Amino acid sequence: MNHRLRTPAARQIFSSIAIIVITGLAGASALRLKASLPQDESHTVNYLHGRIYTNDPQHPWAQAFAVRDGKITCIGTISHVVLECAAGEARVQTVELHGKFVMPGFNDAHVHLGYAGAGMLAVRLYGAASIDELKKRVAASVASHKPGEWITGAGWDHTLWPDRQFPNKWELDDVAPNNPVMLTHVSGHVAVANSLALKLAELNNSSPNPTGGEIEHNASGELTGMLKEDPAMSLVNSRIPDPTPEERRKGITLVLADLAQNGATSVQDNSEWDDFRTYKQLKEDGKLTVRITEWLHFTEPLNDLQNKRAQGGTTDPWLKTGALKMVTDGALGSRTAAMVEPYSDDAKTTGILIMEPDKLKSLAIERDKAGFQLNFHAIGDRANRVSLDVFEAVEKANGRRDRRDRIEHAQVVALDDLPRFAKLKVIASMQPSHQTTDMRWAESRVGPDRIKGAYAWATLEKSGARLAFGTDYPIEVVSPFRGLYACVTRQLPDGSPTGGWQPQEKISLADCISAYTSGAAYAEFEEGKKGELKVGEYADFIVLSNDLTKIPPSDYLKTQVLRTVAGGRTVYEKP
Repeated sequence: MNHRLRTPAARQIFSSIAIIVITGLAGASALRLKASLPQDESHTVNYLHGRIYTNDPQHPWAQAFAVRDGKITCIGTISHVVLECAAGEARVQTVELHGKFVMPGFNDAHVHLGYAGAGMLAVRLYGAASIDELKKRVAASVASHKPGEWITGAGWDHTLWPDRQFPNKWELDDVAPNNPVMLTHVSGHVAVANSLALKLAELNNSSPNPTGGEIEHNASGELTGMLKEDPAMSLVNSRIPDPTPEERRKGITLVLADLAQNGATSVQDNSEWDDFRTYKQLKEDGKLTVRITEWLHFTEPLNDLQNKRAQGGTTDPWLKTGALKMVTDGALGSRTAAMVEPYSDDAKTTGILIMEPDKLKSLAIERDKAGFQLNFHAIGDRANRVSLDVFEAVEKANGRRDRRDRIEHAQVVALDDLPRFAKLKVIASMQPSHQTTDMRWAESRVGPDRIKGAYAWATLEKSGARLAFGTDYPIEVVSPFRGLYACVTRQLPDGSPTGGWQPQEKISLADCISAYTSGAAYAEFEEGKKGELKVGEYADFIVLSNDLTKIPPSDYLKTQVLRTVAGGRTVYEKP
């Protein structure tokens, strides 16, 4: 059929007829579009009658779009997509959107998939409301293990407990006297081990603190079982048997399903190289359902980093290596985030700076010269200042280029340092849902003055800094809707406090979506490829149960993903 009509009137008549016919056939076609479609399916699929939020400032809304070979080939009005773009196509499939809200898939700028996968197979301690509940969950795991087998778990949060005190080895010994136990805090920056685990790690009351970490002792000088930061936690973690390849794949497969169900089509991951190998196997098997950019560990020898970059590649649209991740300090909840002045609620500590600034600077200059992008985890105001100082020194040493160096979290920043992000072109890679979790106690940690530089999305944005948003999954749930709610309300899910906590730092829904999509893409040098629904970009999009632009923020938390499409392939469809 010739779609090149000669007159506007004829074009309009045909458009109306075509739309009626397409709508009538859409139900059957939609049922045939399942997750089993191969990734390289070479035919056009038209998605019609949607309320499509493109995230493209030039053309923010559309009614329809076409997908072929994993990319968007046409977008706009229904008549434009059906009549002009599909002309001459031998095979066109149609999906009816029934007026549903469609937007770009979320690009989570900061996740830990390997850690999340291990957590899927371990004792899940998220939400445990007391030490007694934690012990009950551990006891249940003990019942399914043989004596001597390791028990691991993650997700406990002492700030949810009545006394807000860290757990200790004696409490774990009560329920697991014959199994070594290691339980990691929700932040990932502290952990508690029982007596048997400490014994297997050859730790005793006279064991010295490792550089950048702390082995906690009580007033009597006895080990409590609390281990702070990776240098200390690794003393026990190194004794835990690695998961088998089958266990690793099982956990990661569960994680991929979680991502798809929550609308994540891209993630920027900080895991282990064995996890990357698992992602590669899943990709080769056609079962990778999210695009992954894998960060490498900053402290590894430069030759090893260059070899991994060569092995993993930097250009594959589904799986590649990216920046180097360095953890410069700890977490606010555990008081291990590095602060300039002592904590307001514990004058004995200023937190932990993992590496001396001069050494950090030297390594950063060397790795930048080798062409690596740098990502520094920094939560406390001292860690953020040191990171900014290092990035400034790197540019001075190696000259200007498009680096897009990043500070991950940027949670508490001195007011004088906030403008330096834009000045140095450092990306603020932040997690809005951290503000929701932390607002219950954050001000008590740092006081009323320093808190004004905390979770400062609006101030950073107004200064000209680039924002990239994520969840820090599994530290927080992977659902981005909790983050969107935090952006526009700065409230707890129950609507408190009235007007929001530090409300001057709210940002708009549009800006928050951009930070979760195109902003995150920019942060990994992928702008123009994903993050917007426009011709030539990847067909990574989600269909939602609610139109986010028409509902109150409280309903963001009730919004469900109906369909997730990555590279034109449906990877999740709500039953």
